[in-house]
Amino acid sequence: MDGARLMNAAVAQRVEPAQIAQHCDSVSLCFSKGLGAPAGAVLAGSGEFVSEAWRVRKVLGGGMRQAGVLAAAARLGLQHGEVTLRGDHDNARRFAEGVHGLDSAICSVSPAAVETNIVMVSVRGPWPCPAELCARLRAVSEEEVTATGRAVSVLLLPWAARTVRAVWHRGVSARDTELARRKLEFVARKCQEELALGLHPAPAGAGGA
Repeated sequence: MDGARLMNAAVAQRVEPAQIAQHCDSVSLCFSKGLGAPAGAVLAGSGEFVSEAWRVRKVLGGGMRQAGVLAAAARLGLQHGEVTLRGDHDNARRFAEGVHGLDSAICSVSPAAVETNIVMVSVRGPWPCPAELCARLRAVSEEEVTATGRAVSVLLLPWAARTVRAVWHRGVSARDTELARRKLEFVARKCQEELALGLHPAPAGAGGA
């Protein structure tokens, strides 16, 4: 099992990670995604499997020296993981509910679909495309600073033809989450204004001006 987000799933379902991975022959666990360690991962499986993985790692030159500092960070992440991850999940839901409340013709979110720290934002209509929306969320304009009094850059990922992905981690606070929601609200409003001026194709189902 690719366990990059195993801990997120375990916290969301309120079960032990072992319960999720019980039917897998092996599982990897990332210490940086979700748990917030600077680097590192662990591989678990049968004794025979781990011995072979150890041998292959050594053959390929994948060994590390003085890895105790990284191990200490990973241990800290595991010790405080549940509280940290639950906070990430709460912030993701808070963002989803905020975007849903905008009732925007540009983008939408289903709060019920948010289970962990990942929010999928649906982009409506032929414009803006996910890449354009992400570019506008990342950029900071003088108009935005004048209107909001803040310079906020939000990094989201174009995920599919009409979808943008947002992911929370321990470095994103509840305050940051609210600022991200406000930034999306500002960008969506500007896009709607441009659509009203006929500068771009109107979203499907949008009424005439």
